[in-house]
Parts: sequence; C-alpha cells; structure tokens
Amino acid sequence: MEIHQLQMLRDLGELGSVKAVADALSVTPSAVSQQISLLQRQVGTPLTRKEGRNLVLTEAGKVLADAGAGVISAMATAKAAIGGYQQDAGGIVSVSGFHSAGQALFAPLVRRMADGGSPGTAAAASVPRVRLSDEDVAQHDFPALTARYDLVLAHRMDHSPAWPDSRVRVIPLAHEPLDIAVAADHPLAALPELSPEDVVAYPWVASRSGYSPADVLTAIGAVASRPVDVVHRINDYSAAAALVSTGDVIGLLPRYTSGHALDAGVVLRPLTGISTRRRIDLLARPETLKRASVMLVAQALADIMAELTAT
Repeated sequence: MEIHQLQMLRDLGELGSVKAVADALSVTPSAVSQQISLLQRQVGTPLTRKEGRNLVLTEAGKVLADAGAGVISAMATAKAAIGGYQQDAGGIVSVSGFHSAGQALFAPLVRRMADGGSPGTAAAASVPRVRLSDEDVAQHDFPALTARYDLVLAHRMDHSPAWPDSRVRVIPLAHEPLDIAVAADHPLAALPELSPEDVVAYPWVASRSGYSPADVLTAIGAVASRPVDVVHRINDYSAAAALVSTGDVIGLLPRYTSGHALDAGVVLRPLTGISTRRRIDLLARPETLKRASVMLVAQALADIMAELTAT
C-alpha cells in the first residue's frame, strides 16, 4: 500500500465523491479511481460500492480508511521528527580525522564551537556538539568510515583514485604539498628547494606503505633511478619530526597541517620535479549533509583550514 492511496481512500469516505477527492488533491478523477482500484486489488477485498452516482466506502473500506488515517498521522509525525532533527543546529556531530589533520584542526574546532555559546544557556542549544576520533587508515579505507562518523577528514594524493561519488559526498578543504623536512643544520637546509637527486642519497623516516609520504618516496626513487633508503617507518608526524631534528634522517611533512610537529630544529623545503600534493577532503554520506549541525561543523572546518593555508 502507498500512503497516497490511503489518503485518497480516507478522503473519499469524508468527501463523498471521486470528483471532490480529485479537486482536493489537485489531480484528475481518473487518477483517483485508478489508485483506489489498485489499492482494492492489493487488499483483495471490495473497498467501495456504487450508491447512486457516487462511489462510497464499504465496511472494509471504512476499516482500512480508519487504519490508514493512523498510518498517515504516524508518517506526518515521523517527517516532522526528522525535519526537526535535520534543522537542529545543536545536534551531536561525530568527526574522524587522520592524525595530522586531527592535530591541526580538532582543537581549533572545539574552541570555535565553544565560542558559539556557553553550556547551560539558551545559545548553547544551537551550537553543534562535536565528538572527535582519530582514524589513520590507508587512503582507500576512508570512504567506509562514513558509516561510523558524520564527517570524515580524509586525504589522497593527486594521482590516486577519486573518492567514490556514488557512495559519498566530498567537500574539498585543501590542496597541501608534502615538503622535505630536514634538520636546521643539515646541508640540505641551505638550499631553497630540493630535487629528487638532491635527497635520494640520504637515509629517511617515512610512513608505512599505503600512506601519502610512502607514495612520494616511491616517485623520488623512480625519478632519481635509485631506491630510497628508508630506515624508520613512522606514521606520526611529531615522532617523525623529532627524528628529523637529530640530523640522522630526512623526511616528508605536510606544509600546512604539521605546524604542531615542527620546532626550531626542523625546516621544510619544497620538492621539485614530482607532484607532492595531497587533497584533504571531508567525506560524508549524502543524507548526513542534510543536517544543519553537520553543515555548521563542516563550514567551521573549512574556515579553520583556510586560515591554516593562508599563513
């Protein structure tokens, strides 16, 4: 049974004629007759009978119309509830982020949400309440996280496959280069930019396979025609930067989101000759982006990222 069929049956019982139902619903009388006939075939019981020139409800039709009224009311309540849920700017929004994005964006996001209202006041009810988690997964695993989180901070290299737009919606945040990180007193620090040939001979700290820095190192080795010597496999940029600061290894750090990991002992230099840019995006299921609270958090993250990339 369809809701509109039950609506027509109920209206027929109340209005007394097919024409009156058609006028009330702004459809043709034949459309009303067809839908009621279809409903009658589905239930297998006569729902209407002729009374003079009018079509009236049988007892079975009255029983179904009364039950249908309850269904229609329940659906209206459900629609109102989901509408209120979608328009509630103060709802809970779950966000996952890979490590460097989380370290750069999570604290500013919490501060920005706190600035929108104080707990216990009326204003606070209209501010999203964020719930944060770190999820450092391989690039192809980010879309699946939208089943568990409202918003997923994800990254992929320019040359990697696009996100599956049939499953998720994408909000671009940044196009971030990965730079060569060297100790401030390292010989490479004296150069304004570096080529694959400049860096391939040094020992490295890099991420595990499947993550952005490891992809870039593969390209460096291909361009320089010799393998890169990776002595440490560490995904955490703070730990990687600490190792770089010793001068024993060089590494790759993201230009905008690794500020928390850098100290005076580490400098960044751009790499020429190959693409080192990664895309930082927000991923979400289409229905999730209908919620006002989710869109407010997404906009806040976009604003914070814009501030980071402007510095």
